[in-house]
Amino acid sequence: MNISTVLNFCYRVFFIISYLLSLEVGQHFYWSLNGFQVHGQVLLNSWLVIAIIVILGISTTRELKIVPEKGQTFIEFLTEFVRDIARTQIGEKEYLKWVPFLGTMFLFIFVSNWSGALIPWKIIELPNGELGAPTNDINTTAGLAILTSIAYFYAGLSKRGLSYFSKYIQPTPILLPINVLEDFTKPLSLSFRLFGNILADELVVAVLVSLVPLVIPIPLIFLGLFTSGIQALIFATLSGSYIGESMEGHH
Repeated sequence: MNISTVLNFCYRVFFIISYLLSLEVGQHFYWSLNGFQVHGQVLLNSWLVIAIIVILGISTTRELKIVPEKGQTFIEFLTEFVRDIARTQIGEKEYLKWVPFLGTMFLFIFVSNWSGALIPWKIIELPNGELGAPTNDINTTAGLAILTSIAYFYAGLSKRGLSYFSKYIQPTPILLPINVLEDFTKPLSLSFRLFGNILADELVVAVLVSLVPLVIPIPLIFLGLFTSGIQALIFATLSGSYIGESMEGHH
């Protein structure tokens, strides 16, 4: 494989990404903020999700007790769950400082996914657009994936310094374009996997609820809750894996 072939492949990948990001599924309404168009329905539900997480966090940790009650037990279980993910993917020495990041990503995605699985937002019509879970919008999932990219670049540079960039020419400098492309495909795969699964689940449930309001959509809603949780777990696990990999030397 020569350099021109690799560069041509990279160009085609970036063209496809640009095309996919320009697509719109469903109807949207926009807010204009300083000349920028913002998806209003995404912001509305994102704020709702953030409010749920903040209220949950404050209400369960306001009065911590030695013998935890239900709310504190739940939040401690959740914290241990995220710590286990971080410890497994990042390692014993470095995992603690990444628990807040992975926990925030997991909680936001989990609550966003469940909001779409429990409530058929798409049947709620707005004057110009429709509601939906924040994670059924490619802009949200791409933003989360970019945050993961920034996190693993920061982790690699803070741990290994400028020697971090030596990974791009290992095991041979010929693989430089491929190794660089790999860092672009990581957030791409994260964002499209999450976006595709959540969007498909919401569309199926919304269609069935509008056609057959009772009974039939219920099993799909439960299936959506399960897959929504799995998608949040996959995103957090892969994010931790990428961060742990960036702090290690080339193997």
